[in-house]
Amino acid sequence: MHCHYCDRSAAFTAESGGITVGLCERHFKERLEELADADGLEALKERVDVDRTE
Repeated sequence: MHCHYCDRSAAFTAESGGITVGLCERHFKERLEELADADGLEALKERVDVDRTE
C-alpha cells in the first residue's frame, strides 16, 4: 500500500468504515502533529485503543 499523500510505501494504515488509508512515516508524523495542535488527539485516543510499549 502507498501513502495517501505521496508515492512512498505506507508505514502505517488506518481503517474506518471499510476504507483503508496508508501513510508514510513523514506524513503520519505531520498528521499526528496537526491532531495534537487541534486538540483532536484526545478525541482520537478515546476512539482508538492505543497501547504503549515503553
